[in-house]
Amino acid sequence: MTSRANVNGEHAIRPPPNHHHHRHQPHTHSHYQSGGSYSSSSASFKGCCCCLFLLFSFLALLVLAVVLIVVLAVKPKKPQFDLEQVGVQYMGITASPSTTVDGNPPSPTSASLSLNIKMLFTAVNPNKVGIKYGESRFTVMYRGIPLGKGVVPGFYQPAHSVRQVETTIAVDRANLLQADAADLIKDASLNDRVELRILGEVGAKIRVLDFTSPGVQVSVDCAIVISPRKQSLTYKQCGFDGLSV
Repeated sequence: MTSRANVNGEHAIRPPPNHHHHRHQPHTHSHYQSGGSYSSSSASFKGCCCCLFLLFSFLALLVLAVVLIVVLAVKPKKPQFDLEQVGVQYMGITASPSTTVDGNPPSPTSASLSLNIKMLFTAVNPNKVGIKYGESRFTVMYRGIPLGKGVVPGFYQPAHSVRQVETTIAVDRANLLQADAADLIKDASLNDRVELRILGEVGAKIRVLDFTSPGVQVSVDCAIVISPRKQSLTYKQCGFDGLSV
């Protein structure tokens, strides 16, 4: 602190220089630079996210365009999967002791059905590209009662080709009770015909290069009639319930 005489001879006290104020300036400037760097990094991150989003959107549209071009060029058709032949290897029916109720004719209380049939399917691929089939399962039924199942393993079928696959359904003493048992005995002994129904789902996918289309399900519904005396097939009619994706 210093003093200086004025015109009247009085001494005036001069305050010391404010060094603290000058020292604080660089700190404020440094804080401003740090805030600017943070804002710049945030903007760069948002810009990068926008670029990635645009890139993925472009790739998705490109894949969709390629799929549409392939579909329009290939024009995929429905594959055919038909039950060609049914071979009856064995069919046996065993009835339990009959009972008489209120003077009515005696009827069996239960019956067991043993069956062994071999089914031959024909797969036709009319498309310009190959078809990949998944594992298919078929169920044989009598009057809505499941008796047994058969499996056709998955396979690949080339374009414009015909392939045959087979499976065997073995039923070992499937039990039927009361009314169903009576109907089975009547059909076999009096009419010499046992009508069965075969249901199944066939899954197929069209394959172009390394691209596989979404799965398509074809429902198979066949009615067959077997003669227990002749141990042979006497009637067969198949149909498709349609396609479902």
